[in-house]
Amino acid sequence: MRKQLITILLIIVFCLSGTGCSRDKKVNHENDAVFVESEFAPLKKVIVSESEFTDSMLPINQSYIPVEEMVNPDIRDGYIYFHVNENTMRKMAAEREELVSILEKYGVEVYRPRKLSEEEKALATSADGPTNGKGLSNFFVRDPFIVVGDHVIEANFRKEYRRFEAQTARDIYLKKCHYVGVPESDIDEEEAGPYLEGGDVLVYHKKVFVGNSGYGSNTAGIDWLRDYLAPYGYEVIEVKLQGNILHLDCALSLVKEGLMIVCEESFSDGIPEPFKNWDKITVSEEYAEHLAVNGMAINPEVYITDIAFKNTIGKQLEERGITVEYLDFSGTRSFAGSIHCSTSPVLRYDE
Repeated sequence: MRKQLITILLIIVFCLSGTGCSRDKKVNHENDAVFVESEFAPLKKVIVSESEFTDSMLPINQSYIPVEEMVNPDIRDGYIYFHVNENTMRKMAAEREELVSILEKYGVEVYRPRKLSEEEKALATSADGPTNGKGLSNFFVRDPFIVVGDHVIEANFRKEYRRFEAQTARDIYLKKCHYVGVPESDIDEEEAGPYLEGGDVLVYHKKVFVGNSGYGSNTAGIDWLRDYLAPYGYEVIEVKLQGNILHLDCALSLVKEGLMIVCEESFSDGIPEPFKNWDKITVSEEYAEHLAVNGMAINPEVYITDIAFKNTIGKQLEERGITVEYLDFSGTRSFAGSIHCSTSPVLRYDE
């Protein structure tokens, strides 16, 4: 009996020591189907957007771009109409292929959403269809999903033409993860929500930052996410945004631990506390509106951005020892999204 007690005590000591089964031992996610640790942890698997959309319409009060800044806007009966431009769609498709090439160069496994069916496209323009005739899109895969750890949360959009976008990539996520959806919004109260959009969410280990500009996610959606993630040890932090900024990823990009790209004017209450002492590459509100901040870290040493920002953001990143990959994303940016918007992480963790 005494020998058994001694053996048990030795096992306990061994497990609590710095070797063996330490309580702080790093989790190995090598076999995980879905896991996202942070915005800059090495990217292993990712979804890259297709470049499809139908003619769409958006209530004028949901547009974060002032009417006076639009080029030849088609506005009727309180709606802005967006029309398909085949040349732009082809340019967007070529840009996404170039993005895929860069990602694969660094060993990232790339998935693509399925294409929209002809039936879906027809329904999108029908008043009796799932989007009430407001259109349909399949071009910014970041927004339909919020990926935190091994949790995949399907978004709920304000914009009706985006509310079925998740269907084209849902099957990629439906394995080895916690998959849930944000409750449907209150149709009797337009602002009630809950609304939650992936572009508003930035993951930093156990802290999850969610933007609220009034154009995407709202407080009800953020509260729902906080309640959902709290039992798993995550802290959800609401970030108030202002100006012509749609999502948080248009105002803040985490490059690596201690380094960020940021538009300080976009934050109503200042830069979130955990990042206030980080080294920062700052951009103007005008640059942020043109998606200068919407690049993406492949890992803490490599960052992707638009060639348009080579002499500004790119130069400053390179001066800090970051390898920068450039591509022309001007066609995609003309539709209010860029590189970060065009990707949705599947597996991203530090070794």
